[in-house]
Amino acid sequence: MIANKKEFGLGLGLFIAFWITFAIFLTPIFEGKNLLDYMDNLYNTISKKSSYYIPDQQKKAAAYKGQQIDFVVKAKDADQASRMAKLFQASKATATVEDVNVKVSGDMGMILETVLADADVMFKNDGPALIAKYGYEEKKVMYDWWNAMKYAETVMTKQEKFKESTTFNKVMTKAIEPAYNYYGIAATDIMDKIWMVIASLAGYVVYTMWYGFAILFMFEGWGLKLEH
Repeated sequence: MIANKKEFGLGLGLFIAFWITFAIFLTPIFEGKNLLDYMDNLYNTISKKSSYYIPDQQKKAAAYKGQQIDFVVKAKDADQASRMAKLFQASKATATVEDVNVKVSGDMGMILETVLADADVMFKNDGPALIAKYGYEEKKVMYDWWNAMKYAETVMTKQEKFKESTTFNKVMTKAIEPAYNYYGIAATDIMDKIWMVIASLAGYVVYTMWYGFAILFMFEGWGLKLEH
């Protein structure tokens, strides 16, 4: 038995309207995307703008110009080893392939300079430039650089060269990873979309409260109440 039909009806109406609105949000009416994809893309473009750390890393890498380093990178297969050798050779380092191992000897500063230059190209969505440079897919180039830097970091740590180890880690996390993850996304300043951001946050709060009040009115109208 419904105790308060008016309140229950209000809650039921809000509940039905909530799901109708949700269904509309899932249709591609927002520049060819549904609302979830549209908002996801919006916040990705905004966050990309604030994730551009490459120039800072390039300044820090310059301090290693002239510092000779030697390390071995273990690839997952012979094909990757061959690709990695090509990457290091682009920085004028010596890279010798033995099975799945790549023995690298070169100027640390120049190696970092090359990695960061490639990451910058990727971050700016110019994948064709990397394909032209290395002859294979741009995302695979970043993947190979990431694995190479990971091994370099590990070797430097074992050699107790902690400053160098940290530098390789920063290049991975502050340059290669953002370049890979944000590839294909155009960077946008938050101030250019400030009203959309405010509207989306306010809309999220209102939409959440909408659902909550719908349930509240339905339960209270039904006669269900919390008692102490």
